[in-house]
Amino acid sequence: MKIINFTMSAMLMLGATTLSAEEEMSKEELAKMSQNPVGNMYNVPLEYWGHNGLGPNGDGSTNMAILKPAIPVNLGSVNVINRFILPYVVSDPFSGGDFGEINIPSSSTKESGLGNLQYQAIVSPTEPGAIIYGLGAMFEFPTHSGSLGSDNYSAGPVLLILSMPGNWVFGSLIQNLWSIGGTSDPEQEVNSLAWQYFINYNFDNGWYLTTTPTMTADWTAESGEQWTVPLGGGVGKLTKFESFPPLDLKLQAFSNVIHPTGAADWQVMFGVKVILPKQMFQ
Repeated sequence: MKIINFTMSAMLMLGATTLSAEEEMSKEELAKMSQNPVGNMYNVPLEYWGHNGLGPNGDGSTNMAILKPAIPVNLGSVNVINRFILPYVVSDPFSGGDFGEINIPSSSTKESGLGNLQYQAIVSPTEPGAIIYGLGAMFEFPTHSGSLGSDNYSAGPVLLILSMPGNWVFGSLIQNLWSIGGTSDPEQEVNSLAWQYFINYNFDNGWYLTTTPTMTADWTAESGEQWTVPLGGGVGKLTKFESFPPLDLKLQAFSNVIHPTGAADWQVMFGVKVILPKQMFQ
């Protein structure tokens, strides 16, 4: 009980500090900061993804809750954005595949549990110009339950470029993972591309239109069975409170216009991001 009371008190104090740090920042400005993957802020996103139409009969689904906390560290002229990606997965039989940056092998039984933990580090200038860029690396660790991930350790480069003119945010984030150790089983080999582009238009009241699909390619698959290309979008809302940190809420839906045989036909996501601007810790 003392721990719970301490946590509640800390959240209230955090909310008061957040309000003081952001009282000069409009909802539109804060929303654009939240939409910048290398923005100078602490944030804790929790995303739900539902992937549907999987399997030989098209009636399977894979659902994921993904925690993605981001921690910026200043190193003089650059910031290092440290992001951790931890998925909890519930997958029907024969419902594996590439789901954004998360790859789930197909299984003959229904499974639930943790997927592989990923760590991403992106270096970006502290004082960027009109074009913002970032370069870094991504690592994947075999922390999965059951068969909900590869048994290999994997790593690869990450490249980001974006611009935020006026009410707009345009950008692209691309990464590729390769197996670097673990098992010699060819079925566990990782060589996969994840390419996300994002286009957002922000309104004055915190609402925004958004599309942030992630195209994927599994280079270990046969030709014609490698790419997943989703199209779609949705809406988001940046909400500020008097005694709680701001929340960025987002809802999107996508149709996979290109996908491997037996992969998902469509996907839906709902995200909640707790925003903690780094200025409040300075």
